[in-house]
Amino acid sequence: MPDIQRVIRPLVIVMAGFAVFAGGHAVLGQAETEAPGAAEEEVTIPFAIPEAGPFNPAEVEVENSQAISDWFRSAHADAAAEAFRHWDAEEEITAVCATCHSGEGFRDYHGLDGTEADVVNGPINTGGVVDCGTCHHAGLADVTEVAFPSGLLHPVLGVEASCMTCHQGRTAGRDVVEAVAGLDVDTPNPDLRFINPHYATAAATWLGGYGGSGFHYDGKDYSGRFFHARPVASCNSCHDPHTLEIAFEPCLTCHQADDPQSIRISRQSYDGSGDTSKGIRADIQANAAALLELVKTYSAEVAKAPLVYDGTRYPYFFADANGDGVMDQTASGPAAYKSWTPRSLRAAYNWKLVTADPGNYAHNPPYMLELLYDSIEDMSTALGRDMDAMGLLR
Repeated sequence: MPDIQRVIRPLVIVMAGFAVFAGGHAVLGQAETEAPGAAEEEVTIPFAIPEAGPFNPAEVEVENSQAISDWFRSAHADAAAEAFRHWDAEEEITAVCATCHSGEGFRDYHGLDGTEADVVNGPINTGGVVDCGTCHHAGLADVTEVAFPSGLLHPVLGVEASCMTCHQGRTAGRDVVEAVAGLDVDTPNPDLRFINPHYATAAATWLGGYGGSGFHYDGKDYSGRFFHARPVASCNSCHDPHTLEIAFEPCLTCHQADDPQSIRISRQSYDGSGDTSKGIRADIQANAAALLELVKTYSAEVAKAPLVYDGTRYPYFFADANGDGVMDQTASGPAAYKSWTPRSLRAAYNWKLVTADPGNYAHNPPYMLELLYDSIEDMSTALGRDMDAMGLLR
């Protein structure tokens, strides 16, 4: 027994020492963990790293990848387009243009970047497009109305602000009224210049007479905002917000047509053809073509200053003094038309507004047909044409 005790006693002492050491360490560790103000250091991973390689990039999940891909292939993301490259030589986008020709400019205009709202503070560099932040910025929730060139403040909700801001055009009927005020209706005035409504004016078309985008003739009533049957109530009801393509399948619920251009509700012909088997788009196009020809005829016969139209270059209408159908030239290029009369200017303005929106037949066909009819009627009066003989309807 004494021998066994001699062996066990030191072993117990050693084990007790280990216990004390371990216990002390545990207590110290607990004390460090619970010390006031102590916190674990947050580790930030700047990018996703696969747990193990090799790996395939295609297998790395990207949130919203389909939406990004669709947007990248759309006109909104076409960085090579004239709509985004027009200012390359200046290396800075003109302030009045930057709102819609750059995502950065759009956020600046609405104050989403912390600057003053309703003005582009700039400078806005070239190279931008209609980016994700143009439509997905959280601050859009605070934009409750959009100002139109007519002075109208139209209420908007969320992403509507983006569409209504950039597809409203840059002028309104009141600009034409101010330009021709007090002038003889059929006398050419060298101070008059063509007033361009701009391009892709879908929002202006949609709001109709309520938006005041067109020149409204005295004594005439004009259709207001075009209310489509529910649930079609916004831009995104028909257009994919990323591809911008039209979803035609929902149209077939009510319309029997092969494509959007073939849709027609009205049972009467507006262009004098009597053909109601074609889409309403055809009536609008026919009347627009008739109006342009009347403007040309009026310029030659009444204003005694022929003009030609070239839709590929600004300001689109050019002088043609000898009436040979070829625009006159100056040392700096084609001669802009400077023999507008109040009558021809307001008709040309309405023509350009109607044709500036390729989707006018869907956005507000009544308003488009009214503007065309009234403009044709006014030009026909000056030319002594019989409106009844044309068979047009308003």
